[in-house]
Amino acid sequence: MVEEAPDPLPGPGEVRVRVTAAGVNPVDWKVRSGAVRDLLAVELPAIPGREAVGTVDATGEGVRDVAVGDRVFGLGGVTGATAELAVFSAWAPAPGTWTDEEAAGAALASVTAMGGLRALGPLRGRTLLVEGAAGGVGSAAVEIAVARGATVIGTAGAGNHAFLASLGAVPTTYGDGLAERLGVLAPGGVDLVLDTAASGSLDDLVAIAGDPARVSTIADHANAARLGTHLVNAENDPAFLAEAADLGRRGDYRPRVERTYPLERIGDAHARSELGHTRGKIVVRI
Repeated sequence: MVEEAPDPLPGPGEVRVRVTAAGVNPVDWKVRSGAVRDLLAVELPAIPGREAVGTVDATGEGVRDVAVGDRVFGLGGVTGATAELAVFSAWAPAPGTWTDEEAAGAALASVTAMGGLRALGPLRGRTLLVEGAAGGVGSAAVEIAVARGATVIGTAGAGNHAFLASLGAVPTTYGDGLAERLGVLAPGGVDLVLDTAASGSLDDLVAIAGDPARVSTIADHANAARLGTHLVNAENDPAFLAEAADLGRRGDYRPRVERTYPLERIGDAHARSELGHTRGKIVVRI
């Protein structure tokens, strides 16, 4: 449902953005459906969306590093981004190398991927396995890790193997027999694992890495606590956004967009996200 809503106002340290496109993420439909009400309390009615791109329309008290009219991508609260005007608490200049659709899908995927990778330590010279490498976070993690000097193996369905190769990863299929396939692809072993899929494979991933401290998950909360792996939640971190933008300007990271929907079809965009197994991000054009 598309309706009129009062214009939001930026608080101290925030900016208001006139949005051109917004990313759609699993958290959006989970909040909408009430599936995460115990973790993320939202006052209703609410506007969905956590990330977007646009031009700065107003700045809050204390904001000095950006001016009205600047093109930025960024993050606000759990809701509010899929609208003509949105408030960001973290942002960075959007690279000219990215389209609005690409920039709209960059913020949450990049900060989540970078948080998961940071937990694993230095990547240069290491072999990294990314479970669920074709999705928004997974594809971002692949390109970021490759740019940092890692050898990356990514799991995905066979139909996404060429896509993973284009990102710089060695593709393989997830599921039964993964350890055996990795024995061929990485005879020296896998050093580190980033799980983006919540596919129930975390026990196997810990066995592959040989140590839960070498495994990071962004999705499997229950099993992370049981197994002792790193559990990473997305942070509105402007330093991560600035790094993503820098990688974008250098051509080392380009957010991948599976499909863009007009605002009046936001229900279809949520339905596509809810089906899962996306290749990159779903975006709504405002």
